[in-house]
Amino acid sequence: MTLPVPEFHEEKRVGALYLERAAQVTESARRYAVAHGVKPAREDRVRIAAFGIDVQVAFCQPEASLFVPGAVEDTQRTLRWLYAHLDRLTGLVFSLDTHRVFQVFHPAWWQDAEGRPPAPLTPITSAEIRAGKWRATRHPEESLAYCERLEATGKYVLTVWPYHALLGGLSHALLPAVMEASLFHSLARDTQTRFEVKGEEPLTENYSVLSPEVTEVGGRKVGEFNTDLFDHLLSFDRVYVFGQAKSHCVLSTLMDLKQHIEATDRSKMGRIHILEDAMSPVPAPPLDPLPPGLDFPRVANEAMRTFREAGMKVVRTTDPIEV
Repeated sequence: MTLPVPEFHEEKRVGALYLERAAQVTESARRYAVAHGVKPAREDRVRIAAFGIDVQVAFCQPEASLFVPGAVEDTQRTLRWLYAHLDRLTGLVFSLDTHRVFQVFHPAWWQDAEGRPPAPLTPITSAEIRAGKWRATRHPEESLAYCERLEATGKYVLTVWPYHALLGGLSHALLPAVMEASLFHSLARDTQTRFEVKGEEPLTENYSVLSPEVTEVGGRKVGEFNTDLFDHLLSFDRVYVFGQAKSHCVLSTLMDLKQHIEATDRSKMGRIHILEDAMSPVPAPPLDPLPPGLDFPRVANEAMRTFREAGMKVVRTTDPIEV
């Protein structure tokens, strides 16, 4: 049996910017818990986590610089699912992509021969850097080394993204409707939401919540695997994954989960449930010919097949949660 959506939630405002209504939402949560017999999360027999990856204004609000088409509808489905199963979701975990102006994937880091920054969605290869097409405005040797290390992974080439999720800015915040759901869950289930900040290291991209794309550049450590978060997630009997974008941060996080579950305890692979209708890929850039690695929808769909074959469950928000 599913629970009703709380009275304050307006689905048509899911993609809107507004100040979260903390007092109204938390008071509603207290009443709701009493009215529907919602028990504290610590009493759950089957412990289930909802793991939201970068459900932030930067990716989910239509006016944002890195809005992922489909993200508003994804979030609407996610919130219907979250409220319907509130009494079964033991814990919420949200990542927060967190950046500053001068990072290796932002335009300010690079210049062409005339001193102009690259346009957003420009791919930059190590070969182009060596040929002089692009030069780094800071840390030139390490920047070249980073691109070489990134390309060696076989996953991505460096992509220049528009400024996004800047620390201190509105685009860094959770989408307001999602923040309200976090507040509501915390009070109704008497438990704290966990937030994970990632992405501040200037010399690496950090798509995965669990680790940066590269952990060492030119002898300098630029990140490491987040064992504490991995252990926290795998302490649950089930983990439902959603967020943005299916082709980047969600994909990389799931890949890290897959690899580390394989290395530790394969029997836990089935704990990971991917809410496929609660995520969308970044559109492919308008390049002709389009390099296979930049065909982001294709990359995302191929990854989903890989995760399913590994033993993860690919599900939808309309599927029941059995406990």
